[in-house]
Amino acid sequence: MNFEEYSACDAVELARLIARREISAPEVLDVAIEAIERLNPQINAVVTRSFEQARSRLKQTTPTGPLAGVPYLLKDLNTNVAGLPSTNGSRLLETNVPAHSSTLVQRLTDAGLIVVGKTNTPEFGLNVCTSPALFGPTGNPMDPTRSAGGSSGGSAAAVASGMLPAAHATDSAGSIRIPASHCGLFGLKPTR
Repeated sequence: MNFEEYSACDAVELARLIARREISAPEVLDVAIEAIERLNPQINAVVTRSFEQARSRLKQTTPTGPLAGVPYLLKDLNTNVAGLPSTNGSRLLETNVPAHSSTLVQRLTDAGLIVVGKTNTPEFGLNVCTSPALFGPTGNPMDPTRSAGGSSGGSAAAVASGMLPAAHATDSAGSIRIPASHCGLFGLKPTR
């Protein structure tokens, strides 16, 4: 699978291709990692990488669930992954590394998603622009000199650039919808 084929697939299609063994989960992961490494320097969407942990998970077990083997990024806001920094975009929490994964993260991995890293967010998610002092601004994939919005700007920029077909986002006051509109995506806030 090359980048063009990969970026034309949504998460459901990638899961279907993996389930039918038309491509393997490690092959999809390799394309996702290459895309992140190539595209991220221009837009600064991914602030924490867990590539080796993702590769290790695929070597140790075959993921199951409706999205088995699909690479996924988590917004670095209240998403604890054992062994990965959980900064909430703040220098205050720069060294915070939780020992346990949150329930949400466990449910996402139970669905088969392969966490490959975390995305940029404004400090504590309290801005409509993703430009924390800790990691610097996330640029819009259509024009990196413009904002990707916030607070899920890193997630929206990662998906809009083609790094991944889907990424985690949150929304209390537009944090999915604003970055989605900035980056040319649909942003749907689920009901509470």
